[in-house]
Amino acid sequence: MSIQFVQGDKYRSLAEERTIKNVVIPANRGNVYSVNGNLLATSIPKYDIRIDALTPSSATFEKYLKPLSDSLSKYSGKPSSYYQKEIRKARANKNRYYLLARDIGYSEYLRVRNFPLLSLGAYKGGLIVEQTTKREHPMGGVAERTIGYERFDDKGNVTRPGIDGAYGIKYLRGTDGLRLKQKIGKGQWKPIADYNQIEPKDGYDLYTTISVNIQDIAHNALLQQLEYYEAEHGCVVVMEVATGEIRAISNLGRTKTGSYYEKLNYAVGEAHEPGSTFKVMALMAALEDKLVDTSTVVDAMQGVKTFYGRRIKDSKHGGYGKISAARALEVSSNIGIATIIDEAYSKNPEKFINRLKSWSLDTPIGLPILGEGTPFIPEPGHAKWSKNALPSMSYGYNLKLTPLQTLTFYNAIANNGVMVKPTFIKEVRELNKQIETFKITVINNKICSDKTIGEMQEMLKNVVVRGTGKSLYSPYFSMAGKTGTAQTEYWMEDWEENPRYVSSFAGYFPAENPKYSCIVIIHKPSIKKGYYGADVSGPVFKRIAQKVFTDTPIIDVVETLEVIDVPVEKEFDSYYKTAQTYLTIMPNVVGLPLMDALALLENMGLDVKIEGVGVVKSQSLVQGIKIKKNQVIVIQAS
Repeated sequence: MSIQFVQGDKYRSLAEERTIKNVVIPANRGNVYSVNGNLLATSIPKYDIRIDALTPSSATFEKYLKPLSDSLSKYSGKPSSYYQKEIRKARANKNRYYLLARDIGYSEYLRVRNFPLLSLGAYKGGLIVEQTTKREHPMGGVAERTIGYERFDDKGNVTRPGIDGAYGIKYLRGTDGLRLKQKIGKGQWKPIADYNQIEPKDGYDLYTTISVNIQDIAHNALLQQLEYYEAEHGCVVVMEVATGEIRAISNLGRTKTGSYYEKLNYAVGEAHEPGSTFKVMALMAALEDKLVDTSTVVDAMQGVKTFYGRRIKDSKHGGYGKISAARALEVSSNIGIATIIDEAYSKNPEKFINRLKSWSLDTPIGLPILGEGTPFIPEPGHAKWSKNALPSMSYGYNLKLTPLQTLTFYNAIANNGVMVKPTFIKEVRELNKQIETFKITVINNKICSDKTIGEMQEMLKNVVVRGTGKSLYSPYFSMAGKTGTAQTEYWMEDWEENPRYVSSFAGYFPAENPKYSCIVIIHKPSIKKGYYGADVSGPVFKRIAQKVFTDTPIIDVVETLEVIDVPVEKEFDSYYKTAQTYLTIMPNVVGLPLMDALALLENMGLDVKIEGVGVVKSQSLVQGIKIKKNQVIVIQAS
């Protein structure tokens, strides 16, 4: 007889490794806030409650089964007999993972885990709690595409644009925790204890530069115009002149049903021919190179001129004749600007290209947000270069820029020549502790001389006063900017029968001491209703400027969505202190951001029902009344 000695410790260890493992507990992602503290994105904890029907002793199981079933019946509305039958069946079938409640909120979780039997915990009562988090956007579609959300492909790469994706790894993600789980058969794993081996560490909070008030104004102004003109898509960006901080950004595309939503981040990612808004860059180059001045007379002829075998037309029937260079920009004469640039640079086109490059128009801005579009500026030797390249470029064809690049240049004009980088993030915090702040990034300390900047500022003001944008003029508030109307998809065979245009307006307000710059671009409006930049995009710019002037003090950005006029954090702290002192007295939460109100009321033990998103407008329980635990309250937000 032979005896085999089995390495008991080794195989016991192997068996244990195969039946017990540490499972990653994802950390809560940090919150994303507006510049004034409104919650734009947050991670909401959700809970699944299960029971290991084998864990309780026979005496404990029999003692608490009916009380547990009675409590579950009151919670769900199903008969107590249903739960008694199902839980007994689970015990008979040795089910160690029976589901009692799925995807419930924190207040409901506290309620259920205190039911009879479950209140005994994991070891005596068989309680199993599994927590997950869901990313929510309490303010609804406010800058939804820019806020973004993080997704991963098969290789682990971030595949979605937006702040959530751009700043996920460094700030928002946090550090995952670990929880010990045991395999209980059929691919199921049960937590061994009701605590984590390593607690997850939440991510940092991001405070963006977005103003909810200005964002709301910009979004609705753009949406109104897209719907009226039945356009394919459009975008609008509002930037603070001195800092480059983006106060609003909206990107709306049309669905098959004709409605609009934030499909793509057009403002950041879509490079296209800018059209007449580029005339500003072209004329500024000639002015700065001292090849022309604003009073130089140019012959715009009778509205048609041939350049190297190719005809260029102006929109005015009969043309403008002989006009000054300044007037050519004001009326947006293609012939006038093309003539100026061709005569100034045809013998040395590299000088023109180098001037554009000195303004960084040939390179991406370098945004942290994924998906930034790539500009295109052709130069001699390129396949797209010809004698017609200069005239075409002068009025915005044969090159590509993103809307945000164009706005960055116009913002530099408003900022007296200082070109600043657009920024979406103001600071990073951990609760009230400041982790990092983002300062102004200067791309170019001075894009041109004060003389050239002053001349361009005057011309852009006159575009609105007496030029192509004169329909936008208002004696009550001043604006400066440039209209743009560009053909698109003109290379398609059906263009003559079905012409398509891109309408734009770029500028800043007020015209003197500008506070904000803004660009509006609308693609493929219905030509039956109109397609010129002044008619389609200009009114969006005007509505934004007008409402910001009247609704938002220029000296500082203040929310006007019926939020009480104090900082949100201080206000919430005050509510919270009151609520914790008087746990049975109903507070007033009207004016609070929805998620702040939700957290406050759930911590008081109320069963909160939500209607809408955004800021709380009404509450079903009156302030000051005495409340009971688990009492239902309905809060409406918009």
